Amino acid sequence: MIRASEQANRKLFIVKQNRFNPPIVALRNAIDEGRLGRVLGVQVNCFWNRNEAYYNSSDWKGTKELDGGTLYTQFSHFIDLMYWLNGEVERISAYTCNLNLGKIVEFEDSGVIALTFANGSLGTIHFSVNSFGKNMEGSITVFGTRGTVKVGGQYLNTLEYQAIEDYTIPDVEEHRPPNEYGFYQGSMSNHDKVYENIVHVLHENGRIATGGEEGLKTVEIIEKIYRAAGEKDFLHSTEETPVEPSRRLAN
Repeated sequence: MIRASEQANRKLFIVKQNRFNPPIVALRNAIDEGRLGRVLGVQVNCFWNRNEAYYNSSDWKGTKELDGGTLYTQFSHFIDLMYWLNGEVERISAYTCNLNLGKIVEFEDSGVIALTFANGSLGTIHFSVNSFGKNMEGSITVFGTRGTVKVGGQYLNTLEYQAIEDYTIPDVEEHRPPNEYGFYQGSMSNHDKVYENIVHVLHENGRIATGGEEGLKTVEIIEKIYRAAGEKDFLHSTEETPVEPSRRLAN
């Protein structure tokens, strides 16, 4: 897509609407202003519910070829924000398992990931689509030498915690509701901000909020995670057979 846009002399816009979440914007500004000092670590939690009815609602959902995996379809925006807030990922160690969905999906429904970043900080990601009955949490916590901030709620829509040396993030605007898809919910609805950026770029020579190269970073990190987990080796769990997650280390 990047190459095609360059060859056709066209602009490529990547939809990363969660970058416009007011608490995320406030956190990014605090980091950019040095309010948190040197970043020491980033922790991401993604605990949602995607049940059998969700995967049976479409032919492509849950398939390896067209869906790709839980990190792609459910949690790619969380991976993007981790990169957007803290930069390049260097090393990854990961476990992924299908703990609950059996043959309903062709890939993992849960995983735990440890990362190192180019700036020397550490990161962790814990994700699952097995939260009972409904989405539980989507959060990101940044630990710095001068402050700690957690943006949480179900959809990265609430400033849950802050402790910053000689500074307080001011009140952020009331969060918007998530996207509703019938029997399940998605991420926050900020797509109007994406379209505003497109108009600004095309008519006022503005800057693209998320370009192709940044979008590619999400794909690269997810692919590294899946390689680190050795996804071909993960086991479908049953009540009779304990799960033995695979573990691989990737550079």
